[in-house]
Amino acid sequence: QVLLQESGPGLVKPSQTLSLTCTVSGGSITTNSYYSYWIRQPAGKRPEWIGYINWNGLKLYNPSLKSRTSISRDTSNNQFSLHLMSVTPEDTAVYYCAVWLKEGPTINADYWGQGTQITVSS
Repeated sequence: QVLLQESGPGLVKPSQTLSLTCTVSGGSITTNSYYSYWIRQPAGKRPEWIGYINWNGLKLYNPSLKSRTSISRDTSNNQFSLHLMSVTPEDTAVYYCAVWLKEGPTINADYWGQGTQITVSS
């Protein structure tokens, strides 16, 4: 089973950068057709995808966030990270990392971290 664990601070001050790391075990993020996602869900609102890095290192960001977002990976440690810059209270949400096995249009498997609450407040 593929297991994911988010790590990072729970509180971030406005204008700072939110940095989170997802550690993956039980499977390699470089496995063919694996997409490593960051997703967030503000309280009472629908989930919002932030972006992903796929097994080849290709990155794609939500257009609404891409100007502030950077996703990277450390294949040696089987980790991928999120950096969200210039945060505001609107960025307060539960942040999830996830790995999806996607082959063509089909999601054949999905693995999720437990989520971590990030609060942006001074």
